[in-house]
Amino acid sequence: MKISELCSMIQDSIQAGRYPFENENQKKYAKFVKIVNRSDSEDLKSNDIRIEVQIQELFTLNNYVANMEHLPGIIELDILDSYKMLCRRVARVSSDLITNI
Repeated sequence: MKISELCSMIQDSIQAGRYPFENENQKKYAKFVKIVNRSDSEDLKSNDIRIEVQIQELFTLNNYVANMEHLPGIIELDILDSYKMLCRRVARVSSDLITNI
């Protein structure tokens, strides 16, 4: 599996509501989440895997090494944690700064 395919699958799952949301903000922001492979490679066995989770202008960037056990599952959990964290931060930002939500 390619990294961008994994990112796309997780993004689609968040947007479709397949993961349990903890609150209304997570439901509300799901349609705005973008998960992007920022690695130089598509290979999950690459030595430098970088994945960006973004909601509008706010984002997180997570780094991974290939020799981690259950890497796709770890990436999935980290993406979900990053998404939840970004939802909390977006909710704290003044509503004047948030557009299209």
